[in-house]
This record gives sequence, structure tokens and C-alpha cells, in this order.
Amino acid sequence: MKHFFLIIFFTGILSVHSQNTSLIKRLDGSTISQDSLTASIQNLMNKADVKGLAVAVFNSKKPVYMKTFGFSDVENKKKLELQTNLYGASFSKAVFAVVVMKLVDEGVINLDKPLQSYLPKPIYEYEPKVWHEDFKELKNYPEYTKITARMCLDHTSGLPNWRWFEPDEKLRIKFEPGTRYSYSGEGLTYLQVVIEKITGKPLEKIAQEKVFQPLAMSASSYQWQEKFEKDYAYGYDEKGIKQEKDKDNAPRGAGTLETTIEDYSKFLSAVLNKKILSSKSYKELFSPQIRIRSKNQFGPGALEDGNWNDATELSYGLGWGLVKSPYGYGAFKEGQGSGFQNYSIVFPDKGIGMLIMSNSYSTGKIIKYLLETGIKDTYTPWEWDQYIPYDAK
Repeated sequence: MKHFFLIIFFTGILSVHSQNTSLIKRLDGSTISQDSLTASIQNLMNKADVKGLAVAVFNSKKPVYMKTFGFSDVENKKKLELQTNLYGASFSKAVFAVVVMKLVDEGVINLDKPLQSYLPKPIYEYEPKVWHEDFKELKNYPEYTKITARMCLDHTSGLPNWRWFEPDEKLRIKFEPGTRYSYSGEGLTYLQVVIEKITGKPLEKIAQEKVFQPLAMSASSYQWQEKFEKDYAYGYDEKGIKQEKDKDNAPRGAGTLETTIEDYSKFLSAVLNKKILSSKSYKELFSPQIRIRSKNQFGPGALEDGNWNDATELSYGLGWGLVKSPYGYGAFKEGQGSGFQNYSIVFPDKGIGMLIMSNSYSTGKIIKYLLETGIKDTYTPWEWDQYIPYDAK
């Protein structure tokens, strides 16, 4: 009988321990069970008609929940798995920022030295091998010589998001560099091209050496790899229409990242644990560089200034957006394109974060609710990002 009660006692301890480890701690100290979070995610997916979704939650600076839902290929009923390749879109920029800061740590580049000064001749005199290396139009904008790595990383370079969004599809400087936030893939690409010329190495090789290989991110690359063919997701646009998979992009630090939920979780864990970079560089990365006062990140609202986000002091760090909360700064990054919709936010001081990767544009309609349910994040600038909930009136 004594042994029987001992068995019951220890079984009870193990049971309680098991239950405790299955609880997810949220920012406000509350918890949610993994089963409850899973059920909530499935319910939200159904309401917004999300095709495929991968979610990870971080506690104590490491993933404690990681799960996939739905399909990578709806038409062929192929399930989305943890190892399925997903297009990272602008998650590329968060990784690229860490790559750049590693080069800063190594003394290869200085954040505040004009990028043109590293080159023996004007950037516009170099013959481009691919379209994003063509800077001939900057000859008409001498103020480009003021652009620094910091300006590229905090989106104050003055360059447009992408040249093809301009009425004449030409590259230009739209405002005095360093004076205003305006999201710019071209700015990151200019920084990339200068770094490639300084180091004599292509972006992919640098990223593999500085980030992907040290973090064992074997399923991540800035260019399409043959090994991705065995399991990759198709994107679905706002109408749920399947998009053709783009496999021939030249590597760009601003937007060609291919990865998986497992690999990108390794990256966010490294960021939370301050691996790869020096403490000084992480402080720079997550320090406000420029306040953002625009109503929205894109569209007409990007030119309309006001106090919409004063409560969180919305700003940009280096490669990441920042919001101030009672739990310290939250560092966020979005990623959207070709039918994919991604979002991540980490609160370094709390060791808590959430990663959302999806092959459906419609995921934008549930990002607010996913974050509130998973980690009680009510600080994400969802209106600024135009993540309008499916039930908004």
C-alpha cells in the first residue's frame, strides 16, 4: 500500500509538471494552454479562410510552441509541415540587418560613414549584372552620397520602396536622406551592393557565413535551392487564388529569403539570446533611430502625419520596427509578398515573442487576434500595418 501511494504521489507530480510545461506564459503574466491556443488558431483560420499557417511562441527566449496548420498546396491537399519551405518576404530585412551588424562588429563597415565613400568610383558608373545593381539614375541626385548604412537600415535613405512603384519606374531620391522614415527595399539593396563590392563576396555567401551556418539554419537561403523542391508552399492572394512560385530571383537582402518555421525560430531565438552579435550591436539594433508619425506604413496614409501611435512611441530601429510597452520594447518585422503574409515580434526584456508565417494574404485579418491570444500583445501597430480584422465594422 505504501508503494502504491508513492506511485500515485510521483505520478501526480509528473502530471502537474507536464501540465505546467504545456502552459504558455504571456506578457501580462497570464497563461494559455497549448491546446487552447491551437483551438483558437484553428477557429481564426476558418473565419478568415487562411490556407496554411505556421506559428511559434517564445518563452524564456526559446520556442515553447511550434505548430503548422492547413495546406502548403490546397489543390493537391498537401499539408503544411514544420519543414515546409516558406517565402520569408521582408523577413529578409531582419536577417540582413543582423548580417550588416556582424560586419560592423568586425570593422568591415561603419554605420555612419557615407556608403559612396567606400567605393573608388560613383555607384552609378558600375555596370550592372542584374537590375538591382543599376544605379545610373542616381547621377541626377547628388544627395545620394550622404546615404549611410544606418539610413538604409532605419529606412531614412530617401530612396523609394522599389523603383517599379514610381510613376516612371525610375530610381530617385525622394527626400533629404536621414530626415524621414519611408520604407525602402531599394535602400537595403543599395547597402547590399556596396557591401558586396567592399567584401568581394555575394550576399548569399556572406549570409551563410555570418548567420545561416552558425545558427544551423540549413533550410534558409537568399536564393532558391534545389533541395527546396521536395516541400515548398504556394502563396494564395487576397481572393484565395494560387500564385506561381517565383524561383529565379537574384539574392536580395530586402526580400528573397526562403526559410521554414523551424529555421526562422532559430534566428529569433538567437536574437533573443543575443547570439551572433555583440551587446553593443544589439543595443543599436533595438534602439529607436527615427520616430514614425505616419498613419500607415504604405499608401496615402504614409504621407499623413499625426499622433496615432504616440502611445507606443512607434519608431524604427535597425532593420526592425519598435513599439514601447510596459514590458520593454517590442521589436517587430512584417513580410508580405506573392501570397505570403508573415509577422514576428519579440520582447527581449521579457524573453517572449511570437512568429507567424503564412501562405495566405488573408492572415492579415487575424494577426491582431493571434498576437492577443498567444502572448497578450496589444502593442503591435496593426492599424499602421493595415492588418484590418476580418470582423472590423
